[in-house]
Amino acid sequence: MNNVDLNAFKKIYFLGIGGIGMSALARYFHLKGFEVSGYDKTPSPLTDTLIEEGISIHFEDLGDEIATQIEKESTLVIYTPAIPKNMLEYNFIVNQQFNILKRAQILGLITRNSKGLCVAGTHGKTTTSTMLAHILYTSSLKCNAFLGGISTNYNTNFIASTSSEFTVIEADEFDRSFLQLNPFASIITACDADHLDIYGDEETFLKGFQDYADLINTNGVLVIKKGLPIKRSAKTLTYSLTDEADFQGKNLRYENGLQVIDVYFEGKAWGNIALGLPGIHNAENALACIALCVFLGLSEDEIRLGLESFLGVKRRFEYHVKSDGITYIDDYAHHPTELKALIDSVRLLYPTKQISIVFQPHLFSRTNDFMEGFAHELSQVDNLYLLPIYPARELPMEGVTSDVLLAKISCPSKYLVKNEELLNVIELTSNQVVISVGAGDIDRLVKPLKEKILSYNSALLDL
Repeated sequence: MNNVDLNAFKKIYFLGIGGIGMSALARYFHLKGFEVSGYDKTPSPLTDTLIEEGISIHFEDLGDEIATQIEKESTLVIYTPAIPKNMLEYNFIVNQQFNILKRAQILGLITRNSKGLCVAGTHGKTTTSTMLAHILYTSSLKCNAFLGGISTNYNTNFIASTSSEFTVIEADEFDRSFLQLNPFASIITACDADHLDIYGDEETFLKGFQDYADLINTNGVLVIKKGLPIKRSAKTLTYSLTDEADFQGKNLRYENGLQVIDVYFEGKAWGNIALGLPGIHNAENALACIALCVFLGLSEDEIRLGLESFLGVKRRFEYHVKSDGITYIDDYAHHPTELKALIDSVRLLYPTKQISIVFQPHLFSRTNDFMEGFAHELSQVDNLYLLPIYPARELPMEGVTSDVLLAKISCPSKYLVKNEELLNVIELTSNQVVISVGAGDIDRLVKPLKEKILSYNSALLDL
């Protein structure tokens, strides 16, 4: 894999081109002048945009007929582990011995030819990597970036710079993908156990993160949340909102509609740093970015400007309605720790409002592994609308259903609803925050739910 010369190919073909990470790579190779095409299971806003940008995409499994569209000698095939192994096109390509690499292997090649600034963690890596990319891109250093979400500032998941030596990459622990990378520096935001269907147990999962940390260049730096059980003999910087750390945030507050924090490090004090994004977890993400950017030599003014002007990531604490009536937020949280951070942040922002959550569990295995954790966090809200589990790549597991989860939840008002029933079932009241949460296809409910809430708020004004 280390000997692959990307310039030896004229065409790049993607199996699963509509994925958030795959589409960023597709844009990268398209910009580089390669002939890019691909397959995805279903059309989506992402695939629509790629097609508009000039990339050819089909949505049916062509099997051996794919040979009429791509040639073995001139084509590099890139695939995502989410592609089922019984897919006809995939098996044809493997059996015919095409040049085929995983997405993570391609990112590994890219980090070997640039200074990779990688962001890992079971929570926060998408927002943190996008925040880091924005700070760098608005600074003198610039950067390239392959993001795990759509940046609100740039409305894309790929940022390009022809002059920068830095590449920001979201380091994904799923399928041990991040072990393919070659980080110059890295942030690790969290390592709560997840993906136990792949790792088996928490000890093996943590070893994966330790193995990843060991890959960081000895001339670089590891920026890590204080208290995480990852060790490194080379330069390491810790950050925390609550504990003494190399970069410590204090006095988190809201002023004039913005979240503000004071940061202390290396005998210095940066007061009144305004953050464009609300939420306790986003203040922690900002601390991590500050630490890495200080290491890279950015000035205080550059860092302040980047943080204040950062608008976030689609589906990460994303406001769709901000009102004195009902406020509506959409978020990607799919782990109990993420749910806790989300709910705590909303309580801090809106202490007098009722919180109503529409939650779609993601994966049978994750729901089973963290059933008690999900039940505990969802019990903290006022109203819960629980959707069926989104299976993604999995088959159902006996005894693991949303009904079982609902029975363990003790919030005052709870309902089990199908996706198509939600709009008819959800109860809207004034002085309420509605949050849709999950990593599956719950995003398809965002637009109709937003329209219903806007209509309700409009009717309130007419009273």
